[in-house]
Amino acid sequence: MPFMSTQSTTYSDILQCARTLIITGGYNSFSYADIAESVGIRKASIHHHFPTKADLVRVLVAQYREEAKAGMAALERYFPAPVDQLKAYVGYWLECVGEASKGYCVCALLATQIPVLPTEVATEVRAHFRSLSAWITTVLERGAQAGSLTLSDTPQAEAERFMAAVHGAMLSARAYGEPGVFGLITQPLIDRLVTPIPPPGA
Repeated sequence: MPFMSTQSTTYSDILQCARTLIITGGYNSFSYADIAESVGIRKASIHHHFPTKADLVRVLVAQYREEAKAGMAALERYFPAPVDQLKAYVGYWLECVGEASKGYCVCALLATQIPVLPTEVATEVRAHFRSLSAWITTVLERGAQAGSLTLSDTPQAEAERFMAAVHGAMLSARAYGEPGVFGLITQPLIDRLVTPIPPPGA
């Protein structure tokens, strides 16, 4: 079925191109003409898959949300300890932040543009933040119960602060043009939460 394969590839190429354009310039920075030129297709082909730009970005964000959920599940599989899950989450973005095409969370960038986003796109963006906050909350709860994390507030409040600081660190790194700024901001987040291990004999 070559036609089906080509169609699927075109669909994925359109989404990937739109994702890169959003990360580098935001929602209003590109048109279907830009995607058509980059992917090497006609604008009509894009409209065939995504009738409107809102349809395209909504699907893109929904896809991103599924990737994020899969990523969180993978962290739990590979890093059983809650503190290691937080470190791995921050570490992932630390590796990405220096790359212009992937160094910023798509939903974090779109969240800065909520007032101008179509309703269906804004709904998906908000859903991503609720899902991420819920995951971080459960990680903090498990860490507190195990005694490896010390919380100064409710898990929900701590999760919101943690999430906001990570995304703010991305913004600061981009604003300064210095990827290292991300680590300077996020490392203390982990250090503040980790329960100190008493010295031997204490």
